[in-house]
Amino acid sequence: MDTTTDRTVVGYRHPGEVSAADLQSVPERMDDAPRLQPREAGSVVLDRLAELAARLLGADASQVSLLTDVQTIAAGAGLSPGAVGGESPLEDSLCAVTATGTGALVVSDAHDDERVRDLPPVTSGQVGSYLGIPLTGHGGQVIGALCVFGPEPRPWSDDDVATLRQLAQSTVTELELSTLVRQYESDRVRWGLAIDAAGIGTFDWDLTTGRLAWDDRLIAMFGYEVDTFEQTIEAFNARLHPDDLPRVTEHLQKCIDACAELDSEYRVVLPGGETRWIHARGRGLAGPDGTAVRLLGAAYDTTGDRENAARVTRVLEAMPAGFYSLDRNWRFTHVNAEAERLLGRTREDLIGRILWDDWPAAINSLFEDNFRTALRTGLPISFDAYYPAPLDGWFEVRAWPTPDGLSVYFTDVTQRRKVQAQAQRSAERLALLARVSAELAGTLDVEAATARLPRMVVPALADFCVLTVIGPDGHPRDVGTWHVDPNSRPLLERYAEVRLAAMPVTAPVARALHTGEPATFSGEDVLAVLPPGPARELLALLAPSTEVALPLRARGRTIGLLTLLYSAGHVPTDDDVTVAQDVADRAGFALDNARLFSAQQQLAEGLQRSLLTEPPEPDHAEIAVRYMPAAEAARVGGDWYDAFLQPGGTTMLVIGDVVGHDTAAAAAMGQLRGLLRGIATYSDAGPVEVLRGLDTSMATLQTRTLATATVARFEQTPDELERGVTRMRWANAGHLPPMVINPDGSVAELAAWRGDLMLGVDPESRRRESVVTLDRGATVLLYTDGLIERRDADLDEGMVRLRNALIDLADRPLEEMLDEVLERLVHGRPEDDVALVAVRLHRQDRPRPFEAGPNRVPPTVPRERGTA
Repeated sequence: MDTTTDRTVVGYRHPGEVSAADLQSVPERMDDAPRLQPREAGSVVLDRLAELAARLLGADASQVSLLTDVQTIAAGAGLSPGAVGGESPLEDSLCAVTATGTGALVVSDAHDDERVRDLPPVTSGQVGSYLGIPLTGHGGQVIGALCVFGPEPRPWSDDDVATLRQLAQSTVTELELSTLVRQYESDRVRWGLAIDAAGIGTFDWDLTTGRLAWDDRLIAMFGYEVDTFEQTIEAFNARLHPDDLPRVTEHLQKCIDACAELDSEYRVVLPGGETRWIHARGRGLAGPDGTAVRLLGAAYDTTGDRENAARVTRVLEAMPAGFYSLDRNWRFTHVNAEAERLLGRTREDLIGRILWDDWPAAINSLFEDNFRTALRTGLPISFDAYYPAPLDGWFEVRAWPTPDGLSVYFTDVTQRRKVQAQAQRSAERLALLARVSAELAGTLDVEAATARLPRMVVPALADFCVLTVIGPDGHPRDVGTWHVDPNSRPLLERYAEVRLAAMPVTAPVARALHTGEPATFSGEDVLAVLPPGPARELLALLAPSTEVALPLRARGRTIGLLTLLYSAGHVPTDDDVTVAQDVADRAGFALDNARLFSAQQQLAEGLQRSLLTEPPEPDHAEIAVRYMPAAEAARVGGDWYDAFLQPGGTTMLVIGDVVGHDTAAAAAMGQLRGLLRGIATYSDAGPVEVLRGLDTSMATLQTRTLATATVARFEQTPDELERGVTRMRWANAGHLPPMVINPDGSVAELAAWRGDLMLGVDPESRRRESVVTLDRGATVLLYTDGLIERRDADLDEGMVRLRNALIDLADRPLEEMLDEVLERLVHGRPEDDVALVAVRLHRQDRPRPFEAGPNRVPPTVPRERGTA
């Protein structure tokens, strides 16, 4: 992966070439871009995209900037309070520099980058590193930038750039979608205003009961009040102009007699004497016996120029939506200009034609179902529906029943649905990448997490999937599979068990593993090279039409393969393959990091264990040791034990802990252990002198290491030998005190101890020794703090737990006792390194007692002096 700090970015000029004139041209480049208000753009989705950018790239902050004549921060994460919605000059903005190019602006160290180092965010210390992507709409206009940044310099990888570019595409999609939604809502309001502007009222005359029902608009048109209108034909006649009454009465009678259409224009005289022209249209409806039982219709005021048709036409022609009207025989009676454009037909071609004849795909579709429902119920209805070629588009439709038939308003929402679908797919892909990242980062068992990747990839990116990993021996093996069809999963598992062994080197999968390059091929290509056998038979049953093999790459080598398989009829898109390759790359790096980490951990633990040698076995004493590394990853550290015989024959035990939990601490431990052993075995000095000599050597050698240690020496005079007792002389440099288990099973914590200063602080500090007399059969335990330390308890509680465990285990053999102590206190998984060294003093009769174990006293130490 390229992580250099001075990469040349395509589309950007060399340092210093971005001028003030370039920044002043940014608003001109925005002229055709969507105009978004700052907080309109700052939707919840944009905020989440900004937060996701910061989280996926590990950045301190991120923001979405919209650029006009100023920079407006539309969304962000990790910004100061009040920053979102704020404005700043373009000449002060790194995002404006981003917008002048066509690619990513990669700034690893802003203070050394001539393009941005003089900008206020950099000089103020707010920006030390920056990565930005221009936000480019579908028309090619740059509308802003998406960026991540932090106060400290850092490298940006190619994967970082690819991830931010994908997030930038999602941001542009969200901005365009919000613009389209606002436009459609505005159009919808304009439709309603246009209908109201027409001033149309409706009537329903029940010829059986004589009840004449008008809507509120028609009541007002005739100068009545809703509460006082009598709902009779006499009330209608009372408002008719006397000269028009006979003619209108004749029109009504003809309509009723023949159940025919009504089309009449007349004058009404209002109570104040004002005369207005009304144009009414309606239809007589017949009952079971064929005679008219109702007269339905609508009327509108044509006063003024009486150009009622022109007036309605002007309203309809001004509408931003397509409009056509149908009579009750489904014939077109009116088509506006927008409908002509959307339908690709002139009104002359359509008027008088039957809808179902000219648009047969509408039959048995949502169009027919909803149109007939509207007419049957008399209620308006709204719906979205797709019409195939020649329109090949999605339409938002509102159908409004009228006395004459049906009025239909419609707009083309194909682009909106495409943007919505694109936004949905983008969100799903980003969610998939987030799940993959969380799965790989949330566990120490990366190989197991990687094996579960096919379950996340299917069905989002493929119909079924096989994951291959190259093992430490260099041989590939399939470690994970998943199929969208539960019934096919056992079949796919069996295929994965046998396919690699049966696959020749010429197979596409084998070539992809060998070359490390992605490959797309058909299922037939694989069948053609597989020899007869189970693998070929199973693949034939799975029947993939297309396969895409994507290498898992890390640090210049291929460590596995993600194979996507597609059933017939499913063709992978470029976006699917791009996201899948991103998943493969993340898995590759996670696997490689886990393997490198495991190798380093094994090396460090091996080094540490190699420094912790087997203890000697002096006469009449048994020495046992234990070392257990921390359960958490890479917690090798500086805990050590030691046991050896001094030239004078005394036995010396050492326990120590170097500050730190890394390979440096382990190396320092080895150095201190060697120094201490050398001082003690050369000088035959006591514990306090050994610690003083070690502290002085550390200062002289400038080890710059801090450590704690306890040194105990077991001594015996002839008189003490007679009495069967042994003296333990010990000194403590900031370490925990020894624990003594008496022969009677009681436990004595050397509570009177007073630890001296730890090693590596002041070599001139005064150190003291303590002496305790031990009976034969006593046991002494030295230990490090990992044995008693827990995150949820203090050391005092740990000391109590240790004391109680030793009381219970006092009668156990020494080796068994140490194993049980570890099990009870740390349950085999310590939070910190644990080192133990213990000595048990046995009886001193000849020959050597059985319980003391074999004698392993070094040959250079006199036999009679090798006593405890």
